[in-house]
Amino acid sequence: MEKIFARISQVSATTVLLLLLATVAVLYWSAKPALEAFGAHFLIDPRWGVEVPVDGEGNEVKQTLNASGQADGVRRVDAGVDEISMDDEEVPLEDEMNGETISMDEGEELILGMDEDELETREVYGGLVPILGTLFSTTLAMLVAVPIAMGIAVFLSELAPQWLGKPVGVAIELLAAIPSIIYGMWGLFFFGPFIASIFGGSSVSLLVAGLVLAIMIIPFMAALSRDAINITPDVLKESAYAVGATKFEVIKDIVFPYAKAGILGSMIISLGRALGETMAVAFVIGGIFSLPEKLTDPTVSIPVVLANNFAESSGLSLSALYYLAFVLFLVSFLVIFAAKHYFLRRVKL
Repeated sequence: MEKIFARISQVSATTVLLLLLATVAVLYWSAKPALEAFGAHFLIDPRWGVEVPVDGEGNEVKQTLNASGQADGVRRVDAGVDEISMDDEEVPLEDEMNGETISMDEGEELILGMDEDELETREVYGGLVPILGTLFSTTLAMLVAVPIAMGIAVFLSELAPQWLGKPVGVAIELLAAIPSIIYGMWGLFFFGPFIASIFGGSSVSLLVAGLVLAIMIIPFMAALSRDAINITPDVLKESAYAVGATKFEVIKDIVFPYAKAGILGSMIISLGRALGETMAVAFVIGGIFSLPEKLTDPTVSIPVVLANNFAESSGLSLSALYYLAFVLFLVSFLVIFAAKHYFLRRVKL
């Protein structure tokens, strides 16, 4: 029987590892066209689905505008020459035109080093806006959720009377099981307008998304932390009380150190859920590809982009979505791995 259990455990662990490797391989292979087209610049490019002019070799060229907003001309992004203004005047281009001068009417395109018929366009995709939206909303959610969840866990475990602690604990566990779309609808129609009336801005914004995420993960974190605190042996606490320690000192010096590994584990698991949350955030973050200048501005996150654009995407746009999914996978994996390695390793030491 023991051999059977050992074999089942080995098979289960191997299956999970193979599924993880298969997921990484599929994401990478599907994102490969976008990786080849945009490279690492994808991570710092705020544009999404923007048509840009390119030359025959696929190199992006930059179009300049005059004061009235009309096109003055275009030049290669990597050409390394100054922009040229054309306002019905003769423009000397000695370096580019072998000493000749040409006359350009306002609004005409001048393409340095190539003919006009070589100018084409392509769509450019960048992941900076959803990447920052994901990181900002998750950070805000954790900053709000951690102290509140710890307070709830300590209250239920050490301070609340039994007749109150048990029903409140059950209620917290039920809140953790509520579907995320319910939180999203509540945030869109009730919580978002309430936050906007206090802080200003839109009822769908980065601030509302972060707070809704915090409300979602608080019950989850509080329930796991309470269970970790409850395993603290009573003999340790009674010994501390016997030597004159106060309730606060027992919680600070006995309960928290003993339950630290479980508490940090609850934070890490909650962080993973916040990074990948989709439906609740999709309702309240705004879904706009714009870098937020303040917390009350709308923006977008990686899961929201994936949920909103997969149905109508194909070709390079679909590959860009897989690129974003690959980035989210790596960010989640690295953040959680770093947290477990650093914090839990320090606990063991």
